[in-house]
Amino acid sequence: MKLQFAQIPGVSVLKSFGPEPTEVGSLVYNSSAARNGSAFFCVVGENTDGHLYIEQAIENGAQAIIGSDAEILSTKAELYPNIRFVLVADVRNALAHIADFFHGSPQHELFKIGVTGTNGKTTTATYVRNLFNLLGTPCGFIGTTGVETAAGKVPFEKSTPTTPIASDIHQIFAMLRDAETKAVAMEVSSTALDQQRVGGIKFDVAIHTNLSEEHLEYHKTFKHYRESKLKLFERAKSAVVNLDDPGLSGSILEIADYPVLTYSHEPESGADLIWQNYSTSAQGMRFELIYKGAAHIVEAPLFGDYNAANLTAAIGSALHAGYPLAKIIAVLTEMPQVEGRFQVIRAPQERTIILDYAHTPVAIDAVLTEARKLPHRRLIALIAGIGIRDFAKMPKMAKASEGKADVLVVTVDHPGFHDPDDVVSEVIKGFSLPYQQKVLRAPTRKEAVEKALAESEPEDIILLSSGCINGAQIIKGEYIPHSDEDIIEAFFSSKTGEF
Repeated sequence: MKLQFAQIPGVSVLKSFGPEPTEVGSLVYNSSAARNGSAFFCVVGENTDGHLYIEQAIENGAQAIIGSDAEILSTKAELYPNIRFVLVADVRNALAHIADFFHGSPQHELFKIGVTGTNGKTTTATYVRNLFNLLGTPCGFIGTTGVETAAGKVPFEKSTPTTPIASDIHQIFAMLRDAETKAVAMEVSSTALDQQRVGGIKFDVAIHTNLSEEHLEYHKTFKHYRESKLKLFERAKSAVVNLDDPGLSGSILEIADYPVLTYSHEPESGADLIWQNYSTSAQGMRFELIYKGAAHIVEAPLFGDYNAANLTAAIGSALHAGYPLAKIIAVLTEMPQVEGRFQVIRAPQERTIILDYAHTPVAIDAVLTEARKLPHRRLIALIAGIGIRDFAKMPKMAKASEGKADVLVVTVDHPGFHDPDDVVSEVIKGFSLPYQQKVLRAPTRKEAVEKALAESEPEDIILLSSGCINGAQIIKGEYIPHSDEDIIEAFFSSKTGEF
């Protein structure tokens, strides 16, 4: 495709050098991924600066360089007169708009639902995806558990764990469009919002789940984290807002000049959607939903009262899309479980294994509370410190889980470049002395899962919290394949010969 960068909507070119129009065959932000005809974007990150890799990108075949350092670009332009150099104020924003244009603006052919919040993003976005499919609107998904069309998961190596970088997003949008997908539900992280990964995207619905302390290793302050989340609602056409969360709901309502549906657990909140009288059984959840003064019974094969809130948020998105509530409620009995989100696995001798991605103090408290409601003899839980996240959060994980299980196995997820034992020790600092339950430690997640299973007996519940990013553990910069489910299967197959 021949590109004239200054003529692409949303791209403000400050200065340019070299020949134009430029024939561009791909958009890259990693110089090693450049090939003949690539446009290389000099993204400045936390640990590196793309401007340092311009020569490598050109050696690999890049024909256009987009950057924000005027001095470096002008110097390189003299050395490479046959290469197009484009100076912009914000490389990430330019990447977002150029990627949209390059892929033919597929976003305009998709009904886009963005979900943000500290907890519940994956679950809520997956509920939205599944609900729209059940309602007859082919819907895809972009988030922590991967990329899906309406037909199911597709192989795609995402650039980041949750919300991909802009060029990947628009490539996925094009793939969804070509697969005749009509909608997409996607997790939108605070980091993605701050880094302009969704720049130029206008969401048809923005969903807010909740807000608590998280990702301070990146944002540094809670204020910046909160302000980043709020940006999603500045680029929306409608919203679904959780009134039970005072951290962000008021600010969203202040800026929203578009249709908003609020939801709450509290009847006196005045919310548009009120979920109440929740109950659970081995078959799933049941609750009462109040909408426009009328009460409706909701039943779904899902678990967790917090998931009643997440499901209500998904219902709100379908209402914004024009579906009548009666039709929505009718299909909820067919909702599938969400991978790694209170995912229930039946194991030998009436053991119940629960996989849940809970990795914040608020989330681990909620999932432990919910697990205790299910019939069981003992509760054995695995909790983890995440090595690539804020160390200050780690002791809070222990404090949030203390006294809520009979046995706690403490381990590390994604140790990164840290010593796993240091991460485990940091978590354990949060326990009181003496411990309120048996505490075991394990330096790897595999060993931790095996310890939790070995500790269990018939009729026990084993809760495996936290977990993998894209089916892997991040260790010293490498993504090492990992699957709790494979470990579970191998454990019981070797012990009992069945699973």
